[in-house]
Amino acid sequence: MTTVVTGANGLVGSRIVARLAAGKERVVAVGRGPRRVAGPGEYVDLDLLGDPGKLADLIEATRPQGVIHAAAMTDVDACEQAPAEAWALNVGTVEEAALACAETSARLTALSTDYVFDGEKGDYAEDETPNPRGVYARTKRCGEEAALVLAPGAAVCRVAVIYSGRPGVKRTFAVGVVESLRAGKRVKAFVDQVVSPTLADNAAELVIGVHRSGAAGVFHCSGATQVSRIEFCRALAIKLDADLSLIDPVHLGDLKLPAPRPLRCGLRVDKVRRLLGTDAPLPLDAALDQFLAERAA
Repeated sequence: MTTVVTGANGLVGSRIVARLAAGKERVVAVGRGPRRVAGPGEYVDLDLLGDPGKLADLIEATRPQGVIHAAAMTDVDACEQAPAEAWALNVGTVEEAALACAETSARLTALSTDYVFDGEKGDYAEDETPNPRGVYARTKRCGEEAALVLAPGAAVCRVAVIYSGRPGVKRTFAVGVVESLRAGKRVKAFVDQVVSPTLADNAAELVIGVHRSGAAGVFHCSGATQVSRIEFCRALAIKLDADLSLIDPVHLGDLKLPAPRPLRCGLRVDKVRRLLGTDAPLPLDAALDQFLAERAA
């Protein structure tokens, strides 16, 4: 088996590469700039934004059995300020990958986000109607359609609030919380945003499971527990035996951020449980244990 994985320097992409390589598959990891996360497999430095068409060329030259497209512009506020760039990365590269997969009969699995929902209802299942708000959310939703329309049998895997304790990857909210609490510093956390925090390694496990299954359509590949941001911080503080009084509640609207964020955006994971098993999406308690073990390794 040969699999092309884009976003190989990212939180989830790097773990997808590592897990596939551990399964003795040939992996062609695609990232921008030098490889930042050490790991096995081939690595290709490719600027998807600056070199349009090169991803399709790579897929056609490699003739992989599958492509897992994890690359994206994920900075929500940056997307709001640079919509053309966000469209090129979050829609254009998915279209490019999808057309190349259709041409080469490769299986496409594309990553998406909980932000395709507006957050008014919460507890979203895969078949509920998206209503994206803001440039990031809208471009990711259009990327979903590009994958599903252009690549026969494609899968879309929505992930949410990714965190990781592994070295070399982008700093996440969870890491900042750990460092602040251990230093006795205060932490601000939203009381009104409910999400499905997802350990990067668990997201990778779920995405690979969906990819290998051959199942088509949309799957929620997030953590199994829906919590507010402040509940997440408190659960982490308890694991650290840290002072809970250091966590200050704030409201999302108080920050006046450039891009809109959905308030109630928890994802239901019943569908992926039926496909991969009830234990596949990790509950928060188990995920936090693994996160802290990653940091200690």
